[in-house]
Amino acid sequence: MRYGSYIPVGCRTRHNGQVQHLNPEGLSRNPPFTQVVTVSGPVKTVYVGGQNSVEASGAGDIAAQSAQVFRNLQTALAAAGARIEHVIQWKIYIVQGQPLEPGFAEFQKVWGRRPNPPTITGIYVAALANPAFLVELEAIPVVPAE
Repeated sequence: MRYGSYIPVGCRTRHNGQVQHLNPEGLSRNPPFTQVVTVSGPVKTVYVGGQNSVEASGAGDIAAQSAQVFRNLQTALAAAGARIEHVIQWKIYIVQGQPLEPGFAEFQKVWGRRPNPPTITGIYVAALANPAFLVELEAIPVVPAE
């Protein structure tokens, strides 16, 4: 089910594109932010806001939290009609002092042997919005036009 879907005035592109904001079932809803924003034209570009281990309540080490992050990411992608292989860019925010390798191992499990991996930016931060969270992930997939 789609919530908050609309086409803002002046947001149509010259290719009849549209902007759509989605807050899919299974992800938290909060008035200050949208979970997923899609931009449609000849291709559909999707902007997935920072996903963390919200269902796991931040419990576990960075590997366990990364696994939950990827489950949440796939829920967000599915709501926008995208799949993991459509992701062209990820930004990973990691709390300082946490090892990168366990989180990257989870990425390898999810990505598998797919070709054309996305660009990845890893950023160490002092803290995330919830002090229990150790990792957060943003994604930008591009879905081919139908």
